[in-house]
Amino acid sequence: MREVPWILALILVVCAGWMDWRSSRIPNWLTVPGLLIGFVTNTLLAEKAGAWMALGGAGLALAVLFPFVLLRGLGAGDWKLMGALGAFLGTGQVIVVLLGTIFLTGILGVIQITRMRRWRATLGNLGELILMFLTFGRHARPDLTLENPGLLKLPFGTAAAVATVLFYGIVRI
Repeated sequence: MREVPWILALILVVCAGWMDWRSSRIPNWLTVPGLLIGFVTNTLLAEKAGAWMALGGAGLALAVLFPFVLLRGLGAGDWKLMGALGAFLGTGQVIVVLLGTIFLTGILGVIQITRMRRWRATLGNLGELILMFLTFGRHARPDLTLENPGLLKLPFGTAAAVATVLFYGIVRI
């Protein structure tokens, strides 16, 4: 029975990763029910402990990524996907998936930046984002958001899918 949340999480994240790769969007009709299904599944399997595990996992993922959503450096669909994964996996496992996702997104970013020869602009933008983060957005540049079509965008949901599949494979070994 411990496999049920993992299997459902894998179905969710692979679908979301595919959609993110194809359209750069992860729809609410996938993530919101995913969060609810994760909570219900864990509650049915482990009662009160499962409910707390799901709430803790979803809350942790949502809390960690919320500042990046506020600064418009991460899409709300990616944020909700990680919350749904947290509801399925719980705190301990979602943190590993989240770290793996961030690592894979970083690798993908380095590849994209190198391929497009945009190191100078990217490092300048990164400095601006750090300043925005440290000053709670008071020194915000309106062009440094996901809405700017000239900026590179990385499929965070796709990286989440790869990280989840890899972590599941490692856990099963």
